[in-house]
Amino acid sequence: MSFHKLPADVRQRIHEYYEHRFQGKMFDEENILGELSEPLKEAIVNFNCRSLVAHMPLFANADPNFVTAVLTKLRFEVFQPNDFIIREGTVGRKMYFIQHGRVGILTRGNKETKLSDGSYFGEICLLTRGRRTASVRADTYCRLYSLSVDSFNEVLEEHPMMRRAFETVAVDRLDRIGRKNSILMRKSSQAGSMAGGSGSG
Repeated sequence: MSFHKLPADVRQRIHEYYEHRFQGKMFDEENILGELSEPLKEAIVNFNCRSLVAHMPLFANADPNFVTAVLTKLRFEVFQPNDFIIREGTVGRKMYFIQHGRVGILTRGNKETKLSDGSYFGEICLLTRGRRTASVRADTYCRLYSLSVDSFNEVLEEHPMMRRAFETVAVDRLDRIGRKNSILMRKSSQAGSMAGGSGSG
């Protein structure tokens, strides 16, 4: 910070970021986990992140192997108050799970929606490869876990039935905020007609 002559307010934010991210204990977690066996790694990740997905209806009755596969792909991230985690119009590359904190979902013309501990957001773009339909801003310090589009697709290749479940949830969310996505709508109605349903769309 001294070398780059960063302003005092930026230095303060960096100090606070490290304090919240590492809480006084700094170590190379990825390096440590990388040395462990797969069963030990899975046991740690399951212990640390199981409560994140326990509240999600999507994972409630999912194959435990799918849940574990998702958990091992999660990456820990910290955001400070007023940070934009997602900006509307940008290409979506990650979805997020909120471990602790509160965010505001901002859509043009709609009132702000709040999400907090145990909620998730950003999954729509992982399925559509489209642009973000809303901005998400941190209201408080937020401890999140992210899942990248590449990791997401790796897991879904092994569990194709879960892709349909995610698509159904994504269509439902788009309906609630008054948006449509032709790719998801088409996939959803195809899945409905294959199942012999009328496909309400």
